Amino acid sequence: MKDEASKTQARMEEARREALARDITADFLRRQEERRTLERGWQIDMNFLSGNQYCGISPLGEIEDEEAAYFWQSRGCFNHIAPTIDARLARLAKVRPSLTVRAFSDSPEDMKAARLCSNILKAVRGRLDLDAVIARATLWSEVCGTSFYKIVWNFEEGALIGAEGERPVREGDVGIVPLSPFEVYPDRLTAESLEEVKSLIHAKAVPVSDILERFGAELPGRRVEGTSFSPYTAAGGRKGPGMGAQAPALEDAEILIERYTRPDSAYPEGRLEIAAGGVLLYEGPLPYKNGERGERTFPFVRQTCTELPGSFFGMSIVDRMVPLQRAYNAVRNRKHEFLNRLSMGVLAVEDGSLDAEELAEEGLAPGRVIVYRQGANEPHFLDFGSLPSDFREEEERLANEFILVSGMSELSRSSSSAYRVTSASGLQLLLEQDTNRMQASVESVERAVRAAGRQVLHLYKQFAANKRLLRMTGEGGETELYYFDRSDISADDVEFLTEYDRTPAEVKEEILSLFRAGLLQDGEGKLSDDTRNKILDAFGYGSFENARDITHLHLKKAERENIVLREREVKPDGYDDHAVHITEHTRALLSGGEREEGVKARIAAHIAAHRELQGR
Repeated sequence: MKDEASKTQARMEEARREALARDITADFLRRQEERRTLERGWQIDMNFLSGNQYCGISPLGEIEDEEAAYFWQSRGCFNHIAPTIDARLARLAKVRPSLTVRAFSDSPEDMKAARLCSNILKAVRGRLDLDAVIARATLWSEVCGTSFYKIVWNFEEGALIGAEGERPVREGDVGIVPLSPFEVYPDRLTAESLEEVKSLIHAKAVPVSDILERFGAELPGRRVEGTSFSPYTAAGGRKGPGMGAQAPALEDAEILIERYTRPDSAYPEGRLEIAAGGVLLYEGPLPYKNGERGERTFPFVRQTCTELPGSFFGMSIVDRMVPLQRAYNAVRNRKHEFLNRLSMGVLAVEDGSLDAEELAEEGLAPGRVIVYRQGANEPHFLDFGSLPSDFREEEERLANEFILVSGMSELSRSSSSAYRVTSASGLQLLLEQDTNRMQASVESVERAVRAAGRQVLHLYKQFAANKRLLRMTGEGGETELYYFDRSDISADDVEFLTEYDRTPAEVKEEILSLFRAGLLQDGEGKLSDDTRNKILDAFGYGSFENARDITHLHLKKAERENIVLREREVKPDGYDDHAVHITEHTRALLSGGEREEGVKARIAAHIAAHRELQGR
C-alpha cells in the first residue's frame, strides 16, 4: 500500500510539474503575442538604422519590403539616423557615470563602509568592463527605447576555495549582463516602471547543451527562429553585419523561459520558475535578496531613452526620425530623378518615324546619326525647365527637422555649425545645449547605474560569507589590498553619487587653474613634495628617473604593514622614514577602522618601535 501511495504521489507530482511547465509556456506565448506590434516597431527602427529603409509592416503584422511603384524609380538611402545615433552615443559615453559611495555620517563605521563599498564597485567596474556593458545597454535603449541590466551571482567565478569531488568550488562573484527589450516580457505593458510589474519573464534561445550543463535536463532540441529574439530585416531586404542584420536560426536549441514573480501572501519570498521545451527545470523562491532592506525582488534594472506615459517600454529617438527619413529619401530621390531627366533628356518621337525599340535600348550616344522617315517631324527633347526651388527648400526644411527631433545639432553630428560662432566659449555653449536636450536619457543612465550598483552591494552582502581579498590599483599604480566579508558591507546605509570621468586634458587644465590661483601652495608659497609628485603623475612625468622622491614608497610600505599587523606583529626596519610611518600607522588607529584590541595593541607597539629607532 505504501508503494502504491508513493507511486500515486509521484504521478501527481509529475502531472503538476508538467501542468506548471505548460502554464509557463502559455504565459510566455500570450505576452509575446500582446506586444507583437511593439516588436515590429523595434525591428523597423533597427532596419532604418542599418540602412534598410524601404520596409514596412504588412496588414498581417509582418515586416516586408516596400516595392517601387515603377522600375525606374530611384530608391537611394540617405541615412541621417545612423550619424545621429553615433553622435548621441558619443555624447552619452562622455557623461558615463561611475559610482561613488558617500557615508551618511562622519562616524568611523560609516566612513569605513562607504570606502569599502566604493572600492567594491570600482573593482566590479574594472573586472566586468562595466563601461562596455553600459555602452551596449545604451545602444539598445537609444535604438529600441528600452534596455535592461540583469545582475546575478555567478558561482563559477571568483577565487578557488575548494573542491567537491572533481568539481572545483569557487567563492563566486557578481555578473552584470545587458539585455535587449526583445528578451524581457512584463505581465502588464501599461506598467510605467519595474516596481509596478508583479511578474516578469526573461526568455532567450539557448543551446540544449547549455541547458544540460546548467540544469541536468536532456532536451531533444530544435531549430529556433529568431523572430522575437533577434532583430530581423524584411525578407529579401538589405543584409549586413550588426543590429539590423538577418540573424541565422539557432540549431539544437530551446527557448529558456524564466518567470519571476514578486513576493505575495502565498509566496512571501516570491517565485522563480524556469521551463524549456515543455519541461519544468526549476522552481523555488526568488534567489537574491537584492531589494531595499534585503527583501527579494527582480534581478533586473530598466533603462530608457525617453519615457512614454502609460507604457513599460520607452520611446527611442529612431522612432521619431523614421517618418522624417522616409520623407527625406523621397525628396532626394525625386530630385535625382528630375536631374536625370535634365541630363539624359526625354526624347519625343513621332509614331512610325524610326525604330523606337532600338532607340530605347541603345539611347543617344554622342555623334550618333538618327535617321527618321521623310516627311515626319524630327525627334526632339522635351523641355522640363530648371530644377524647381521647392526641392531645395523641402530638403533644407527636413534637414532642420532632423535637428529638432533628434536634439543633436550639426555641431555634434558633423563638427560644423551653421551659426557664425568661432569663440571657444560660444562653441562650448552650443555643445552644452545638445547635452541639455539629452538630459532625460542621461538621467535614465544614471538611475540605472545607481540601481545596478545597489544590487551589486546587496549580492555581496548576501553571498560574501567568508573573508574576501579585494585588489585594486591605488595611487602611483600600486596594488592595494582589502579584506572584507558581508558583515562589513552596509548596502542600505550608504548614499550613491554619480561622478563623471574627466579627460586627461580636463584634469591638467584644472590643475593649472588651481596652481595659478595659489591653492596648491602652502603658506610660504611653496609646493610640498607630495603635491609636486601628484602633479607630475597627472602630467605623465611621474615615472621619470629622479623626478620624485621616495616618500610615496615609504607610505605604501606603511599601508602594507597595517594590513599585516591585523594578523601578526611586524618589526620596523632601520631604513624606514619613521616620521612617515608613524603618521600612517597613527591614521589607522584614529580612523576607527581597527576595532579589535589585539590589532590596536600591535599597531601601538609598532609605532613605539618606530619612535625608539627615530630617537637613536
